[in-house]
Amino acid sequence: MAKKALSTVRFTAVGSIMNKTIVSINGKATVADAVKLMKERKVSSLLVNRRSQGDAWGMLTRKDVVNKVVDPGRNPKEVKVFEIMTKPLIMVSPGLAIKYCARMLHHAGIRRAPVFDGKEIIGIVSNTDIFNAIDV
Repeated sequence: MAKKALSTVRFTAVGSIMNKTIVSINGKATVADAVKLMKERKVSSLLVNRRSQGDAWGMLTRKDVVNKVVDPGRNPKEVKVFEIMTKPLIMVSPGLAIKYCARMLHHAGIRRAPVFDGKEIIGIVSNTDIFNAIDV
């Protein structure tokens, strides 16, 4: 997306700035596997796949790994992703204005949210995506 002035970008749809590359992992994988995947794909979070249609997606972030595995001294080869992931997730619609998405991220105390079109997750929007959309 071309950078725009803040007054314009505030009403731009999330779908136009989201990251369409989604890297996912199974909840039964080890945290060591997740860290390896995150480093290989150069991402700071992974979408954790649902176990079934009726289940909720989860999210694993670098912060989860540091705070829930490294800090307490747990072995990443023994800890499963489902033990430390965030679930359920707050999701946003691709048509949501960036202004409202930024507000929601701030109030929820999160840095990223999956973009859900009603059928599937089509991307992830982060505070970095919102920041990078602004031309000053």
